[in-house]
Amino acid sequence: MGGVKMYVIYNDKIDLLYIRLDDEKQNVVNKRITEDIVLDIGEDDRIVGIEIINASRHVTIDKLSPIKYEIVNQ
Repeated sequence: MGGVKMYVIYNDKIDLLYIRLDDEKQNVVNKRITEDIVLDIGEDDRIVGIEIINASRHVTIDKLSPIKYEIVNQ
């Protein structure tokens, strides 16, 4: 898996945190685990992304450091 990048993106307008575990473009199926957690399932039934809705209820966003994140202002 050398060279695969993980992305952590936070959209403060809708309070959504998205963690992308695999940067390969592929079709995914969304699987809701809880009211606020959605998994993106890719090829070979691998989890390639995690979406956290109402993220500030579950994660202290400013404590994600040293993981790099970007705040999306749309």
